[in-house]
Amino acid sequence: MAQHISPEDARITWKGTVSTEVKNGEVMPWRIPFPEKDLFAWQLVERAAMPAGVRIEFTSNTPHLELFFDSVSERSPIDVFCDGDFKATLETADLNSAMLGNLGTKNKAIQIWLPQYGEFRLNKLIIEDNASLATLKDDKHTKWVTYGSSITQCRDANSPSRTWPSIVARKHNLDLTCLGYAGQCHLDPMVARTIRDIPADIISMCLGINVYTSSSLGERTFQPGILGFIKILREKHVTTPLIVMSPIYSPGREKNPNDVGLTLEYIRNEIKEAVEIMQTSGDQNIYYLDGLTVFDNQYENLLPDNLHPNDEGYSIMAGNISNFLKLHL
Repeated sequence: MAQHISPEDARITWKGTVSTEVKNGEVMPWRIPFPEKDLFAWQLVERAAMPAGVRIEFTSNTPHLELFFDSVSERSPIDVFCDGDFKATLETADLNSAMLGNLGTKNKAIQIWLPQYGEFRLNKLIIEDNASLATLKDDKHTKWVTYGSSITQCRDANSPSRTWPSIVARKHNLDLTCLGYAGQCHLDPMVARTIRDIPADIISMCLGINVYTSSSLGERTFQPGILGFIKILREKHVTTPLIVMSPIYSPGREKNPNDVGLTLEYIRNEIKEAVEIMQTSGDQNIYYLDGLTVFDNQYENLLPDNLHPNDEGYSIMAGNISNFLKLHL
């Protein structure tokens, strides 16, 4: 016999979500407010449906654990931690269940990092028949919201706990909400409103690369877009530390203008200047992070497609961002 646990069970905590959708007994985590999804660009909605940075947490003494979920062909694995220690990476692509044993019979904090790429709907958890199940005690971790592109969503990381936001969050014991939307970091006002309405002790944003590749904003609109985005989130996060990061190194884009005449060098300068304008206007808690100090041309060999870091590259990003972030925690 075994206990079948509903994904809506109050003893299970969903962390890193903006909202959840409950349908036919399944729970799907979202990284935008699901009831308002029609107010967002459909391309962004597709990415927001993927649970990058989302965790399921609870305590139990079960020696084994099984998850049942929908089957999706292109999807990252899940990672399982017990008492903060990594236990296993479990594949989920083209599967509808994953099982892990040999967890021991002592009570432990179980944390499951969901796929950073691909939608995920949880149907149920199964634990041993007589095992305990309780809510994981909330130790009031610092809440960190980070916004960005595919380089924040990190599809090419080997597993969800290997993305740079996940590495940084685990290192500093942060409660992460990852708003990395592959191809969709275009300073959308609805995303600014979302960040404004999320509890946050520190916020970071990595801007510019999608604006360059899609030519979505130009010389007239890019910097005003940054300033407007910041002013919206500052409506509630008035003094929350805010780190604004420019693009990492990207060969072929540094000096070559895109379709609206912007280069990455120009974009970095515009972001830096936007932060300086906010500082001059009285914002004492906003900080600029040059993306080239996070990942520069010495790591070009870690960009397999000349744009996205590989797993090793994301680890390097995590180390450098961590060093900057800890100054403002």
